[in-house]
Amino acid sequence: MSQPPYLQPGEAAVLYDGTCRLCNGWVHFLLRHQVARHVRFAAVQSEKGKALLRWADMPVDNVSTIVLIADGKVWKRAQAIFRVMRQVPPPWRALSVLRFFPYAVSNFCYDRIALNRYRLFGRYDSQQHIKPDYPGRFLEDEDRS
Repeated sequence: MSQPPYLQPGEAAVLYDGTCRLCNGWVHFLLRHQVARHVRFAAVQSEKGKALLRWADMPVDNVSTIVLIADGKVWKRAQAIFRVMRQVPPPWRALSVLRFFPYAVSNFCYDRIALNRYRLFGRYDSQQHIKPDYPGRFLEDEDRS
């Protein structure tokens, strides 16, 4: 597989729903708990997020999952979350062991939450801009510089 657009070798991208309150909360959590600096973010509604989705051979409309692109691989749903947790300092890093759960079990739980996320947590009318912990953390911020 070719190098993902907008990412340098060694960088990873987390794609998330920029209108979902739960998804935005998760990104805030990762920033607050000092996710590794090589992890960058893009909302699926942004042009760069859509380009990464196309690179991952995923639809660009109606994406209802978290996506992690790292090391030329694509992880979705629960696996994306668990693998990103490996990039957060302890004690939160311990949650990454959940990646060894059977996919059917972890994705069943993930899917129940994802299908009801707007009803349970709400949504924003438009993509939210999250304050980065350093310049360039969000791929779309590069266009504003």
